[in-house]
Amino acid sequence: MSIGSQSSAELANHALTELVKQSIPQHVAIIMDGNGRWAQAQGKPRVMGHKAGVKAVRRAVSSAREMGVGSLTLFAFSSENWRRPDKEVSLLMELFFTVLQRELKLLHKNGVRLNIIGDISRFSARLQKQIASAMEKTADNDGLILNVAANYGGRWDIIQAAQTLVKQVEAGEIDSSQITEERLSQHLSMQNQPEVDLMIRTGGDYRISNFILWQAAYAELVFTDVLWPDFDESTFKDAVDVFATRQRRFGLTGSQIETLQAEE
Repeated sequence: MSIGSQSSAELANHALTELVKQSIPQHVAIIMDGNGRWAQAQGKPRVMGHKAGVKAVRRAVSSAREMGVGSLTLFAFSSENWRRPDKEVSLLMELFFTVLQRELKLLHKNGVRLNIIGDISRFSARLQKQIASAMEKTADNDGLILNVAANYGGRWDIIQAAQTLVKQVEAGEIDSSQITEERLSQHLSMQNQPEVDLMIRTGGDYRISNFILWQAAYAELVFTDVLWPDFDESTFKDAVDVFATRQRRFGLTGSQIETLQAEE
């Protein structure tokens, strides 16, 4: 049967089966936790942990590219992180600016497309300009998509998408009955990328901390005690190996999934 003659239900089943059969996640999200504790354990200022964490980011990007991951999303700075001490926030902002400058050339050389997600309006004009420049420089790259969540919150993401739809209703562009999951998802961050398959959190805590709530609705969750600066290729591979052992059911039963796979 050709693709053109397949029904929408058959196409949906085929897409679902392809998701179920994945051994390598196409979209991985990581909550990079433990920088401060890593530094404190070594008797160093917390900022040294953040600087060490940059090396772990570099390793994660390299590992994702080597494994064939299509999108990698890193939780760099949440909307709640503004509550941290002013000095630490200031140092984080300066580190973010420095890292963008230093890493951009290598990312571009390796075909990585950089995508900053979150409400960047609170950042300095200098940092906003740097972000826009970095995204523009890598916009045409066709390799790994690196999403960096900065001043990001999952609830914020959903609210800003809902507000966009409300404005469309008020303008008479759509009717309220036309607001669907698909339409709302078109206005979320990373709307043109696959939903998250695997979410990893380092640092030993078991929560998702308001990170990509919508996009990770069916993600497999892997928690590790490894602190972020110690996250390496082996840790990443271990998480992907765990992902490969999971049976992803998307609301179906195990027997239904087995039937779908057998029919392919």
